[in-house]
Amino acid sequence: MRNYRLNKLSKLWRLATLGLIILVSCSKGDRPTPISSVIPSGELPTIKPRGNENYLKENSDYIYNQEKVKTFELIIKDKDLEKLNFDPVNQDYVEGALIFEGDTISPIGVRYKGSIGAFGGCLSNPDWTRPSGQKVCEKLSLQIKINWKDRKERFFDLNKLQFHAQNYDKSQLRERLAYWLFAEMGVPSPRSVHARLLINKKYSGLYGLTEEVDNRFAEYFYKEGKGNIYKEVWPLKANGEVQSDAELINALKTNEEQQDIGLIKEFGQAIAASNASNNKDVVRKYMKINELMSYVVVDRAIRHDDGPFHWYCNNETVNSCTNHNYYWFEDKKNRKMHLIPWDMDGTFEHVIKNANEYTSLADKWGGTSNNCLPFAKGSGNLKHRSAACEKLTAAWGAFDQEYASIKSDFQTNFVSNDKILTQLDKWAKQIQPYIIEADNVHNKDIMYAANKRTTTLLVWENATNTLRSQVKAIQ
Repeated sequence: MRNYRLNKLSKLWRLATLGLIILVSCSKGDRPTPISSVIPSGELPTIKPRGNENYLKENSDYIYNQEKVKTFELIIKDKDLEKLNFDPVNQDYVEGALIFEGDTISPIGVRYKGSIGAFGGCLSNPDWTRPSGQKVCEKLSLQIKINWKDRKERFFDLNKLQFHAQNYDKSQLRERLAYWLFAEMGVPSPRSVHARLLINKKYSGLYGLTEEVDNRFAEYFYKEGKGNIYKEVWPLKANGEVQSDAELINALKTNEEQQDIGLIKEFGQAIAASNASNNKDVVRKYMKINELMSYVVVDRAIRHDDGPFHWYCNNETVNSCTNHNYYWFEDKKNRKMHLIPWDMDGTFEHVIKNANEYTSLADKWGGTSNNCLPFAKGSGNLKHRSAACEKLTAAWGAFDQEYASIKSDFQTNFVSNDKILTQLDKWAKQIQPYIIEADNVHNKDIMYAANKRTTTLLVWENATNTLRSQVKAIQ
């Protein structure tokens, strides 16, 4: 890591801003309930709601309000927190309590979440490709299960909360900005805000509070539709065959007991049986073209290269290739399939140049390489296959006129007028005090940059400026 030095002006500014943090943190609306009044004996109570709690009266729009950084507090027994920290990859829930704006929800389930990207550099095993070992970073992403042990009451109409540590993205803005942009273009996307999180009275840091893609997400965005959520399963195999029932069932995130996979399987069968003369008609039957093309336009503009258009291959055979970082929602009532974006912490980084050799795509939209066979790219033995070689994506690529029209609208409404940059600057200003707060709490008296426990102000400023440059370069 670089060794950053603070000048005198920066130090004075940080002290002044810290005073603002103290005022904001201690405001009446966000002050957590004192621990002694909730858990006087150190045990986690079972609290039955009275029925007039705010979290029972308001819906999820209250949590995902973009205008304020809210404070959440977790209480976890020491032995259970030690269990989580000893083996985060295990991802087993432990019992905890959640305190929010004077209300306490107890018990709830708490676990760490993530995969290679989320755990990279944050576990004691230095091999990031095989995450294992104990927690070594100050923050790891967390999932909070409100419907723990058959709890029926929801938390602002939600069953789960996801706090993303955003360790990979030092600006801590990419994820929120990307989801906002998808949503602004009419693509149903997880809502994302920033949140302060305390764990056992200690300020853990600033997190991205990003919506879980589950039944609550489906009912919020598709109020007239009932159906399934699937995680990271493509309707077709890489060789063009229909996806197996076992893989579709394994990917179900809702209605796991009913296991009705009829619509997504029908969609896959129709695409598999299609050809260049009718594949567009098949796509029109099962998908909303404006929504789909808006997805593609945003995805390619922000270079979500680690998403559904990146097919990674284990070897030189087509059958070894898979993609990830997306969800499907199948609207059974209206018989439509919707692609949902996911995992945005690496977005924008390839806009100017390929910043990550493992995830950057070799092809532009609709392009192919190596006669559609897997090819080597980057270091190591990792291989890739062009997305347009896959039959469903190839069918989407045939909508060239629709794509060009929506891209033109995107350029006019978001790029030419600097709307994306304006939103970025607004949120940077919003979270800056909390970046400073974490820096002061976790990096106090630590001299060397390599030993810092959390992102420093100067590292954050540099990363945010880099993101600004990338946003300005969007075509």
